[in-house]
Amino acid sequence: MEALKNSRNLTQNITLIAVSKLQPVESIQEAYNCGHRDFGENYVDELVQKSQVLPQDIKWHMIGHVQSNKINKLLTIPNLYCIHTIDSINLANKLQLKLYQISRDLEYFLQINTSGEATKAGVRPENSKDLLHHISLNCTNLKFKGLMTIGERGNSEDFLILNQVRLELSSHFSLPTHSIELSMGMSGDYEEALIHNSNYIRIGTSIFGERKA
Repeated sequence: MEALKNSRNLTQNITLIAVSKLQPVESIQEAYNCGHRDFGENYVDELVQKSQVLPQDIKWHMIGHVQSNKINKLLTIPNLYCIHTIDSINLANKLQLKLYQISRDLEYFLQINTSGEATKAGVRPENSKDLLHHISLNCTNLKFKGLMTIGERGNSEDFLILNQVRLELSSHFSLPTHSIELSMGMSGDYEEALIHNSNYIRIGTSIFGERKA
């Protein structure tokens, strides 16, 4: 947990998300007791279970793929802070429908597949304008926060690509560049991600150690 105790040394516009996937509630509570509040989970069912027993001022970040049949369950979490993984019109539309029904707004990141790997989710960079345009017009309960990527291991080119997508969206939609935040960087490459303007780094192993399952 030493990394958490030192996290406040980061500049104000950088948030450390402690990725607690498959970690026991006790480990998350220990991190919370160190003063940390931003946690990331990959699985909806696990996030729902943990959110019910952990402090309600935690900011939960959904950083895994969201299946359509899990949306209702996900949106029961009152302290769900944002979703980092919107990558299709279909997912955005289904989230919007439920958010409208429950009169709730939710911040989100567009997930961009910067590496082109078929095994990774995310919209291709060249399709990001169309997706953001659709969401902005039709999904008014979703509030655009920024861009997220899971880069290819050891390839900082993905961080450069995400910065380029940000510049293109900023110009196209007349948004201040700094208002489009970047979620990129994990335990193995967060230092490189910070050099390339990341605002949210997602760290699990370096905080909690190897997963228990």
